[in-house]
Amino acid sequence: MNRQNHTQELSRRDFIKSTGVSAGLLATPSLFHSETIAATTFPSKVLGANDRINYGFVGVGGMGAKHLSIIKEFSATENVAVLAVADVFDKRRQEAKTKAELTDAQIFNEYRKVLDNKDIDVVVIATPDHWHARIAMEAMQAGKHIYVEKPMTRTLEDAFKLYDTAMQTKRWVQVGSHGCSDPKWHKAREIVQSGKLGKMLWAQGSYCRNNPKGEWNYKIEPEAIEQNIDWTTWLGSTPKRPFNAERFYRWRKYWDYGNGIIGDLWPHRLHPLMLAMAMNEFPKSVACIGGILCDTDKGRGEPREVADTTMVVVEFPCGAMIHLAGSTVNERGVEDIIRGQKADLLFGGGKVQIQPERPYVEDLDASDETPPDAGETHAKHQKNFIDSLRANKAPNCDIELAIRVQTVVSLAEESYRKGRMVHFDPVKRRVS
Repeated sequence: MNRQNHTQELSRRDFIKSTGVSAGLLATPSLFHSETIAATTFPSKVLGANDRINYGFVGVGGMGAKHLSIIKEFSATENVAVLAVADVFDKRRQEAKTKAELTDAQIFNEYRKVLDNKDIDVVVIATPDHWHARIAMEAMQAGKHIYVEKPMTRTLEDAFKLYDTAMQTKRWVQVGSHGCSDPKWHKAREIVQSGKLGKMLWAQGSYCRNNPKGEWNYKIEPEAIEQNIDWTTWLGSTPKRPFNAERFYRWRKYWDYGNGIIGDLWPHRLHPLMLAMAMNEFPKSVACIGGILCDTDKGRGEPREVADTTMVVVEFPCGAMIHLAGSTVNERGVEDIIRGQKADLLFGGGKVQIQPERPYVEDLDASDETPPDAGETHAKHQKNFIDSLRANKAPNCDIELAIRVQTVVSLAEESYRKGRMVHFDPVKRRVS
């Protein structure tokens, strides 16, 4: 199997030059975060409160189709419009055309045709992971803001290229971890920053499923034949191979295109937890273990390459840690908790509850801090991006949070595939 490429090492001077970050900020990673970026508006391509926001979509199968439906529904209330879609699969293009009420001149096989439309303000990218970075960077260079599905990129090297492009082009980025637009995590962040928990120690969480038919073994439609799919374009920079409908539909099972639980499921926990923890640092060390423990793919095409059971521990320079579990063959997960010296934050049942540690029950009362509008939806997350664009401020899952989460994701994959703990140098952008 191909191993993930390491990030190319840059000199300190080259890193500062390429990102435009001052040496002072670079020396203090905890300041190099969205709270700093959010205070600096991006001057060009600013959308007024009454301006229509025009959307283009690249990838309109599965999640892309869901986002298309959301924006189409918003067109009646949010002054937004869908102007173009692109997909390599004929069937999906035609379905998108009908759903968004587009003409033949607005649907494309080639994504660059979407980027060429100067009237488009936002590009939604919902392709397989190995295409995220290239399309996102080209979109930003074409003056578009981007909503890109998680994981943000397939590799860490691409993640920093995307980050640099966002800084250079001054485009806003929203990564599609929609939990970040659940108000409960923002309430949790307020509590953490208030100091009520005392010293923040570690957080835990999980994303677990149990699919007897094997996770990501999506139904292969009869229309999925080589004549209807631009297979060469779909493969992109991945190894060339004959047309394979199994890989086209079930790509999350194979290292060339994705990394299974690590990149598909864990970002749903990492983004909200790191947001709530006000974790402004890159990871220091990551250890990830696991394997394929159940033969759920037997008789269902090519076997998976990614794990069906895995766990990760992440250590940050401040000493705080995160532990996550993931499974596609056992659905009993681990409760989301942020643990402090004086109290814990519990998130069971969608609530936000402060639970004092026993030695501190006289100093702090247990309380339910759940905000009235708690709950996560894709529509909330898209609405947050619309609002952020009109206010010209960072969205809930912005590039600063996303680059740190992607570093955890990429290091977790590296650790799992190499069978050892890995470490990260944020100045040199180097994994060791």
